[in-house]
Formats: sequence, C-alpha cells, structure tokens
Amino acid sequence: MTTPRRNADADWDAWPVEEYLAENYRALHPCDVAVIRHHAALYRRLGPGSVERSVEFGAGPNLYPLMPAATACRAVDALEPGAAGHAYLRAQLRKGPDPSWQPFYALCRRLDPALPRTLAAALRGVTAVRGDVRAVRRNAYGLGSMSFVAESVTEDHAEFARFCGDFARCVRPGGHLLAAFMENMPSYRIGTGPLWPACPVDAGVVREAFAPHTRRLEIRRVEKDPTLPDYGDTGILLLHAVRADR
Repeated sequence: MTTPRRNADADWDAWPVEEYLAENYRALHPCDVAVIRHHAALYRRLGPGSVERSVEFGAGPNLYPLMPAATACRAVDALEPGAAGHAYLRAQLRKGPDPSWQPFYALCRRLDPALPRTLAAALRGVTAVRGDVRAVRRNAYGLGSMSFVAESVTEDHAEFARFCGDFARCVRPGGHLLAAFMENMPSYRIGTGPLWPACPVDAGVVREAFAPHTRRLEIRRVEKDPTLPDYGDTGILLLHAVRADR
C-alpha cells in the first residue's frame, strides 16, 4: 500500500501562483459567486466592526475570501505558510490588487453596500502573516475562514482532520467559522507542474472533523462548476459553524 503524502512532503514555497491564478481566479466563476454569497450573508448578519480580529487560514493568492469580511472584521490576518503565496499577498496589499479582482469585489459590494467603495480600501485592514495555523494559539480570533485548504494539502485523512481541528480551535468559543472545501478532489496538478497532495472529502468527512469542536454546524453543497479546470472534484462544500464552548 502506498504511503499517503502529507503536508510536509510538498514544497509549498514553490506553489505556482501565476498558473493557479490563471486557471482559477482571472475571471469570476459561478462557484466563486456561491462562496461569496455564502460568506457575505454571515458578515452582513454580524454587522460593521463586530469582530475585532479574524483569520483567513491558508490565504494563498486567493483574495476574494478577504473581501466580504472588510466591514464586519476590523482586522484580518491572512495567514499563509508558503513563500510564494505570502509574497503575492504582500505585493497585492502594498501595491494594490490586480484588476482581475475587481469583478469579485463588485459582487461583494452588491451583496453588502456597507463595504468600502474600493477594493484597496477594503484590504487596508488585512495583514499578510507568514505562518501556519498549527502554530496559532488557541482562542486567538473572533472569527476564522478557510477556503480550499485542509483538503488540498495532504493525502492523509487523519492529517486533514487535525488541520480542521487546529483551525477551529484558533477561534474563541462563540466565534464563527466559515470554510469551503473541494468535494472528492484527489491529488491534482496546476498546469503541467508536479502532483500536489489532496484527500477526497465529502460532507460526512467534513462534518466528522468539525463536530467535536463546533455547534450549529451547517454544510451546504454546490454543484461542480464546469467553467473551471477538471481537478477530479465533484463540487464544493460550504461550511458555517459556531465554535463550541469546550
């Protein structure tokens, strides 16, 4: 039996940022709309300035999960362990976001007119942090968000569950957790590059990973998006939960 590759077996410092953006984020796709709508609904309910500090775990080069948080969250730590993803984040925050992100932000503002007028203004509260959720102290944040991370960095289902647990525990009891997962995605390639580790997960696997740490756990499925490259996935799973008091 082949030993599953784990997170430490991949060179995340060499993540192919430009190829990844070209394949997934240079245009607004239907699945992006679904994720943004899901996340924006919570941020609107929470209200302006209601979260002192939140975390986007494994932010990578994907800016759009940071956008709807701008009104509710007074500060956001975009936590990224890989050198390439962290460098992209820092450059976007320092020099201004790529024009290709504007349609994403236009949708965010249609869903929540209280957001700042410009994307650059919305990102002013974001700090790019080079780090790993496993090193974050427990109960450090009022809200946590994670987009397409835990299932796409390891082939080991036990490690997937530990990542989800670490992510949940970095949020204080009563705080909110938002997450998006690729459903049933196997290990994958970006362009013609190396094979990156991933473990196929479904709603049951995700629920099992989060149930010990949360209450009011909700998981919604989004159909596979045919406008994206076929990575072998069968759709997207969207999660919202509240951190349990334990």
